[in-house]
Amino acid sequence: MKDLLLITPPFTQLNTPYPATTYLKGFLNTKNISSFQMDLGIEVILELFSKETFQDLFEIAFNTNQIHSENCQRIYALKDAYLQPLDDVIAFLQGKKPTFSRQICTDNFLPQASRFEQLDDLDWAFGSMGIQDKAKHLATLYLEDLSDFIVECIDDNFGFSRYAERLGQSANSFDELYAHLKEEPTYIDRITLSVLEEKLKTIQPKLVCFSVPFPGNLYSAFRCAQFIKTNYPTIKIAMGGGFPNTELRSVSDVRVFEFFDFITLDDGELPIELLYNAVTSSSVEMSFKRTFLLENGNVVYKNNATQSDYKQVDLGTPDYSDLHLDSYISVIEIANPMHSLWSDGRWNKLTMAHGCYWGKCTFCDISLDYIKIYEPIAATILVDRMEQLVTQTNETGFHFVDEAAPPSLMKALALEILKRKLTVTWWANIRFEKNFAKDLCLLLKASGCIAVSGGLEVASDRLLALIDKGVTVEQVAQVTRNFTEANIMVHAYLMYGYPTQTVQETIDSLEMVRQLFEVGVLQSGFWHQFALTAHSPIGLNPSDFGVMPHTKDISFANNDIDFTDQTGIDHTQFSFGLKKSLFNFMHGIGFELPLQEWFDFKIPKTQIKPDFIYNCLETAVDFNIKPNAKIVWLGTTPMVTEQTKSKRGQTLELLTMTFHDKTDIFKISLEKEQGLWLLNTLKTINPNHNKQRTYDDLKSDFETLFENFELFWFSKSILKLREVGLLVL
Repeated sequence: MKDLLLITPPFTQLNTPYPATTYLKGFLNTKNISSFQMDLGIEVILELFSKETFQDLFEIAFNTNQIHSENCQRIYALKDAYLQPLDDVIAFLQGKKPTFSRQICTDNFLPQASRFEQLDDLDWAFGSMGIQDKAKHLATLYLEDLSDFIVECIDDNFGFSRYAERLGQSANSFDELYAHLKEEPTYIDRITLSVLEEKLKTIQPKLVCFSVPFPGNLYSAFRCAQFIKTNYPTIKIAMGGGFPNTELRSVSDVRVFEFFDFITLDDGELPIELLYNAVTSSSVEMSFKRTFLLENGNVVYKNNATQSDYKQVDLGTPDYSDLHLDSYISVIEIANPMHSLWSDGRWNKLTMAHGCYWGKCTFCDISLDYIKIYEPIAATILVDRMEQLVTQTNETGFHFVDEAAPPSLMKALALEILKRKLTVTWWANIRFEKNFAKDLCLLLKASGCIAVSGGLEVASDRLLALIDKGVTVEQVAQVTRNFTEANIMVHAYLMYGYPTQTVQETIDSLEMVRQLFEVGVLQSGFWHQFALTAHSPIGLNPSDFGVMPHTKDISFANNDIDFTDQTGIDHTQFSFGLKKSLFNFMHGIGFELPLQEWFDFKIPKTQIKPDFIYNCLETAVDFNIKPNAKIVWLGTTPMVTEQTKSKRGQTLELLTMTFHDKTDIFKISLEKEQGLWLLNTLKTINPNHNKQRTYDDLKSDFETLFENFELFWFSKSILKLREVGLLVL
């Protein structure tokens, strides 16, 4: 028995848990509040994609005469071939049967329907894949064939990472969702409710909390809440998470509270603690934090708690216990390097800082607390939590889920990882800002960083200024170059249809993106069309951005807003061409084609010079070093030999240092006294050293013995070390 049951409803990710409940459980542990968590999505997926269940689905589809398309007729005709390997394919994708990959890769082992039609194209798109990755991709296509069969013949609301998403998107009124909830549960609903009931009987919670991050989780959360209300009326039910935080801030429909007793907003730790107190205490006086509830037949918003939200340092380490970590499924969906990180492999999720340190982008929800309130966590605490999670989950991969990880904290994190000699793999979301200099990127790589994703948005300086992104295209090019040269993969979020964006700017933005891929400083990207949200600066002041919103009466969800842009341009017409060109650019193809080739309607010629990005990267070396810049040596201790050299009657004592790195050997020679100083200094600027040293510190130390530190620092020998691990941060 546990007092609280924390649930992520279907569906989010197949390969790793959504982290909200792990954060909450970690916090509840610090308060000695007993809780149990479950990812209902993965449990339902595993029940659904089993040989036994699909046998039933094939029979239902046939008996109800739902098999109409040629594709689904083919799948049904090959049903035995689909059924036989299904359980083994799932086990392989869970990492339990690695040798099965060779069988999967055998020609004609897996049955093939429409999803496999892209295979010929993907041979060149993926290049020569390893056998495990190739098998994962083939197995993914096989599951997507079966998913298509479900959508057409069983339940058209199904999706691997969402369910009935349409019902949650821009649902200003509760009417449509409420009507669906009055209908009989679907086949997938029945699986969901069966798994839920088994857990309710085991845990016997007093309070069930649903974390609903996305519109694609909303329907299932309501369906589960409906089931609990009907069958376990004494259990209280709450909803929190990303969807209510952004969409339900104006909820007023009393029917919503036929399903939920409480809806909380923003940070969930203090609200959930107070709900626990309210449910388990007999006290008449109850306090709430940012909580909607029903009172005297009306929806009321209670925020009467005097206690402030907890600081990030006091929230505890996320707790992954209770979750079936060995049951998640790694898939390779599409030929996009960053998307493969999202869908392939198990990642521990952590946050470097609450909120966004920039907090100015005009399309973003910067008026809401989850963006507006910026609070970083000390690097030592972060790495403590990383070590605890590695022990708990036996996974050394970390995805930092910040809005934008701050460079200064990333630097401190990397140094702490290196100091503790941890072997971890991590990636994060960033802003392409100038502080990501070459040496910082090298440091991040040395600590285990493998990828970053960031918003380039519209590759136009006018529009970047309007967005208040704080970067220029030139700056983005230089930063992506720095990451790429450090062997850190770079993914760019790209936007089209921003208010006042012209057709010319869309085409010029595409040309910028083409050049970034062509020169090799960008490896992955994704275009999405601008969406107007209620809590962004544009949503709050649309007339300032040339936008006319189409307002509606709000009684349920309020976030995405339909609007008319003063330009009158139909930006959706660019969608296919932008995405098709990007798919090719990601795989080194089509750079020589005129941009017109990607569109089936007339577009203007780009006004961007063909060498614009190349010229952005031709920057002069900056010899200015800040006195307080940290100096760090990532290399090894050299082998040392002494020698003398005579010239014009003078004998010079030299120190030759031989350095070994992981792939090469190199030597430098210095006058003996300066060489001894350098040898001693290298020991004190290693990340393992207790105190970090600055450029000014080294300069002062050097000049107590010798003259002109700058001449020494920019000598050929030191510049050689700068190439192989001597960093200025």
